[in-house]
Amino acid sequence: MFLSKDELATLTGWKHKAKQCEQLRRQGVAFRVNARGEPIVCRSALEGTTEKKQKADKPAWQSAMSA
Repeated sequence: MFLSKDELATLTGWKHKAKQCEQLRRQGVAFRVNARGEPIVCRSALEGTTEKKQKADKPAWQSAMSA
């Protein structure tokens, strides 16, 4: 669900938390900072899978009366 610390370091090129946050902002990657001050990135922020997109893949509800 979230990037690992190693994946985050690879993505940003930094291991220092503040530098990672700075780089994520430059890259336009959505993230949150946890209680430890570490940036947390959802995989979906990079893979392009969003709840909205997943809902669009489902067929729209249709009444049995209209068929």
